[in-house]
Order: sequence, then structure tokens, then C-alpha cells
Amino acid sequence: MAGEILPSHGDIRVDDTPLRQLGGKALGRKIAYLPQNLPATHAFTVEELVMLGRYPWQRWLSKPVQADRDIVEHSMHQTQIQHKATQTVASLSGGERARAWLAMALAQQTRYLLLDELLAPLDIVYQVEILRLLRQLAKERELGVVLIIHDINLSAQFCDDIIALKDGKLCHLGSVQDTMTQAVLESIFGVSLRLIDHPEHDYKVAIL
Repeated sequence: MAGEILPSHGDIRVDDTPLRQLGGKALGRKIAYLPQNLPATHAFTVEELVMLGRYPWQRWLSKPVQADRDIVEHSMHQTQIQHKATQTVASLSGGERARAWLAMALAQQTRYLLLDELLAPLDIVYQVEILRLLRQLAKERELGVVLIIHDINLSAQFCDDIIALKDGKLCHLGSVQDTMTQAVLESIFGVSLRLIDHPEHDYKVAIL
């Protein structure tokens, strides 16, 4: 989906265009992708990191223009990291660092975000914070967000649809309501889970 590996057959299409026909900056204008292993950017300031998101829209060797700076400022404001703009990425907490990278992805101004385990290194407080932000941004900016996540209860709370993979193959695709059943969860995880109603919200919670 990120365009790093060509499919052995068939096509992945983005807005009816085969992904294999999109390369470099053209792909970067369509999909903002944050891989699981993020590159080292500790010496960058937050503002410099977020400005990297403007690269797909800039001409070769051109400097950022005022429109780029405005978009970077807006992206940092949306992710509530603007007060850290002049600090280095190395000085940030885990949650702040995730918000800075997310701001960079937003600065690309794509219709789609592909986030590979963005939440994995974060404590639960930061995970919920980022998921609430993603939910809000998806609504406000009409973004399509694909998030790789391993917590079924967080998925049920914040996602619209769930795709489950097992042994490298698709084993389930459906809405949260269709997914949060005992039979489906057992087929995915291989263990018997109980489902209870959340005490405050209208969704199910899986427990052992």
C-alpha cells in the first residue's frame, strides 16, 4: 500500500490510478506514509521535521515559500505541537514525537494517511491521545486513514472498519460491529474471548 513492494499480481489503486504508475513526488502527493521504523531525525527541530512533509510539492532544490511555512504552522497547530517548534526531536517525549511526525504527514496535504504501528512505542495515555486526534482530523479534513494496530479494543473504539491479517493472509474484513463477536475474534486470535458492554459507550470490549 505504501508503494515499497510491487504486488505479484493485480493492482493497488489510488483514486483509480495504479500505484505502480505513481512514483516519487507523485506518490507523496497522494499518500502520507509513516513506517514502523522511523528514520533518525533527532538533530532536526520540530519545524524542520514538519517542513519535510512539503517536499513532494516543492521544485527541485527550491526553498520553502510562505505557503509552505503557513501549511507547516497549521499542521503543527492541528497536532498541538507548535509550542515545541524550535526544539529538537530528540528532546521530545514519546507522545510529542508521535504528534510531530503526524504533523509532518499532515503537511503533505494528502487525502490518505498510512500509519504503520505509530502507537506501538507509546503508553496508553498517548495512544488514546493520538487516536482521538486522528479521528478528529479524519472528520475535519475528510482523510482516509489506514492504521496498523494490535489492540482490538482500541480498534473497536476508534476505527470504522477492521481488516485482520493472519499468517500473511486476509482472515477478516468488516465493520467494528461485525468484528466484535466471539466467533470472529476467536478465528483471528486463536483464543476464546468474552465480550462485555463498555460501561459508558456504545461498543463492545473484549476480555480474556
